Amino acid sequence: MAESPPLHIAFLLFPNVTQLDLTGPAQVLSRLGHVRLDLVARTLDPVPTDSQFALLPTARFEDIATTDILCVPGGAGTVAAMEDVETLAWLRRIGGEAHWVTSVCTGSLLLAAAGLLTGYRAACHWASRHQLAWFGAEPVAERVVFDRNRVTGGGVTAGIDFALALTAAIRGEAHARLVQLGLEYDPAPPFDSGSPDRADAATLERYRTIAARQAPDREARIRAVAEAMADHDAG
Repeated sequence: MAESPPLHIAFLLFPNVTQLDLTGPAQVLSRLGHVRLDLVARTLDPVPTDSQFALLPTARFEDIATTDILCVPGGAGTVAAMEDVETLAWLRRIGGEAHWVTSVCTGSLLLAAAGLLTGYRAACHWASRHQLAWFGAEPVAERVVFDRNRVTGGGVTAGIDFALALTAAIRGEAHARLVQLGLEYDPAPPFDSGSPDRADAATLERYRTIAARQAPDREARIRAVAEAMADHDAG
């Protein structure tokens, strides 16, 4: 009897992606067992990340026609990716057929810009969560959100939690617990400053100032994408 094909996982890869949004869940999901994982980009050229190193794509958009799990990371390059017609077209095509449509951090905004989260509850990085509503999604302040076959994780490190939760949904909790143990995922952060609800006011204000300085036009560009999407749908 022929062996069933491996479970295929496609991660979108774009310039200035937050690498941990991708590599965190990739490390977990690679342990689902009997999988094939691709990093998919416009070309096979090295793609710069936000961490001063590049990642190598394994496939181009035209090489991947279907996937079982689509996963979209976020990062500083999210806005440019949202403005790229080819990227959005690939997401719509692949996401329309995938068994699981997923994201980490601001990757949910990319899914939303592709029309894949309209009417769905979704997570996002806390600083950008409100922007989901501009695309007809329902922002949810949770670390991992399941809504039918959409699974979204919060900011950056939530990608590991997201991937473990998805592993449990696909292979069962016992397998997910085994993966967690193998990775020694037993977080004990030295500071309790990982959420705007717990960070002190000075740290929160400093973060907002730095973010605004680094990307002063970010909100305006995302709103423009959302408005263009609404106009297209109305037409």
